[in-house]
Amino acid sequence: MNSPLRYVRPNILALRPYSTARDEFEGGNISVWLDANESPYDNGVNRYPDPHQKLLKARISRLKGIAEDQIFVGGAGSDEAIDLVFRIFCEPGIDNAIAITPSYGVYQVAAATNNVELREVPLAEGYALPAEALLAAADAHTKLLWICSPNNPTGNAFDIARLEQLADAFGGMVIVDEAYVDFSPKGSMLSVLHRHPNLIVLQTFSKAWGMAGLRLGMAFAAPEIAALFGRVKYPYNVNGPTQAEVMRRIDMGAESAIREICAQRSMLAEALPQVPCVQQVFPSDANFFLVRVNDPDGVYAYLTEHGVIVRNRHRIFGCAGCLRLTIGTPEENRRLLQLLNDYQ
Repeated sequence: MNSPLRYVRPNILALRPYSTARDEFEGGNISVWLDANESPYDNGVNRYPDPHQKLLKARISRLKGIAEDQIFVGGAGSDEAIDLVFRIFCEPGIDNAIAITPSYGVYQVAAATNNVELREVPLAEGYALPAEALLAAADAHTKLLWICSPNNPTGNAFDIARLEQLADAFGGMVIVDEAYVDFSPKGSMLSVLHRHPNLIVLQTFSKAWGMAGLRLGMAFAAPEIAALFGRVKYPYNVNGPTQAEVMRRIDMGAESAIREICAQRSMLAEALPQVPCVQQVFPSDANFFLVRVNDPDGVYAYLTEHGVIVRNRHRIFGCAGCLRLTIGTPEENRRLLQLLNDYQ
């Protein structure tokens, strides 16, 4: 089996990571901390956080069933991991990446920031995965293939078997962004991670777990790739209070919230097609719907005038006439339906 390290930029393989003040500390009965130029006055946040998030990774390992050495924990949700993937694998101005479109806009932003060409391949009819077209778009300088599943903004998840076939056939790293996977009945690529050394799976605590304000994401990969994330990241990329709060909320669980959102999704799937201004409701495996309406700009303006904000996707490729509606609380969803039914 070929090592995924062959896709890594040579300078990254040779990189010596920054060593923090605590990296040389192996444990012991320490009561006086004079190694990191911190304030000695305890206010709850005067000490640097664990730069390797060891306790948090151990908790995530138990939650996800993935070994700790296959986990990267990043700030800014999944966005830090997305940027690091480009930095680790793509030579600026030389290498390129492939992504489906329409999809999550940060892939394009991260590619442009890192001076990497992003080749966008349109989804097939019904927003199906265009596997053959994705492979055909690759050349000798293609390092990355981005697949968001469930996809944003279309809402549909792709079959794991089909994604595995892509991972087997693609000559580079395949990144499957599973920000909405907790809402999908199709399952996670984490279940097959061990079979594909060129696979990276991204997840986040922002959506189903209700921690968008804490901005914590995860990348799961082969140990040698996860280690590269840790080598390239900035030293203290996740603050101490966030690490502690995420662990506390993991122990609380998210199952009841996920069940309620999925139940509301079923309700909206039946109710939205009955709304006069709605033309089409696309199937969703996520916590939102892509909905085609008669007058997207008019409906959007009407909703905002009445205190409800949705996402206008009318002007992005493949989503003409569409709004993206996040599933809210039962009361919020009733309010949305009422306004949509009242729209003239």
